[in-house]
Amino acid sequence: MRIALAQIITGRDLATNLALLEDLAGQAKAGGADLVVFPEAAMRAFGNSLLDIAEPLDGPWATRVRAIAAEHDIAIIAGMFTPGRSDDGDRGKVRNTLLVTGRGLDTSYDKIHLFDAFGFAESDTVEAGSDPVTFQLDDVTFGLATCYDIRFPGLFTANADRGADVNIVCASWGSGPGKAEQWKLLARARALDSTTVVLACGQGDPASQGTEVKGSAPTGVGHSVAVSPFGDVLEELDGAPGLLFVDLDTALVKEARAKLPVLANRHKF
Repeated sequence: MRIALAQIITGRDLATNLALLEDLAGQAKAGGADLVVFPEAAMRAFGNSLLDIAEPLDGPWATRVRAIAAEHDIAIIAGMFTPGRSDDGDRGKVRNTLLVTGRGLDTSYDKIHLFDAFGFAESDTVEAGSDPVTFQLDDVTFGLATCYDIRFPGLFTANADRGADVNIVCASWGSGPGKAEQWKLLARARALDSTTVVLACGQGDPASQGTEVKGSAPTGVGHSVAVSPFGDVLEELDGAPGLLFVDLDTALVKEARAKLPVLANRHKF
């Protein structure tokens, strides 16, 4: 299976962002990809209002993404925002959602760990999800994670317990000293924790396009990366927008779990 990580830089306008997704989905398909992964906040970049554009999974934005997937006969994962649905009736927040569609797929994941760190409070506007999500494509099982989730090993091992060979992380990583290095280190660590392939797709770095980043909103650092279950970096982009192709070899996951059976050996406290 061939997977494409689409490292894009989105903005405020939903239609412009959709056009970008359509263009990259076409490029991914032309490059032989079965699945194209877009980053967190593909619908609208952080640093802009979210409540006014949040829509359900059958709304117009998601419906158009489904149509793009169908037109190109490719599976798509893309970050969007859906309305909050707390039991306490609070509808003043959104959910940070990954839409999974195309090639017979129709599922979603709501970000569990909210980015309340480095001067940014995602929980002010976003309602946390609660459940891990996995899905299957061509007999390969994938687990999902979003950005700050990558700092929490338990989600990745939970996905592996559910059969995941691959953990996909969609992010809009916050910039700052050492942040790109932390992103790559965490991707490698989570691959080792879970003995899965980790495919981490981030928003590109606006500074790579000469755009000054203002405020604390996490707008991306680039460096989308593919990591083997042994923690080796297989492929990596720099900060600029780009399309990264990864030829998936799940035999490597079986080899890693035979040689390094951390999932079987661990104690659950």
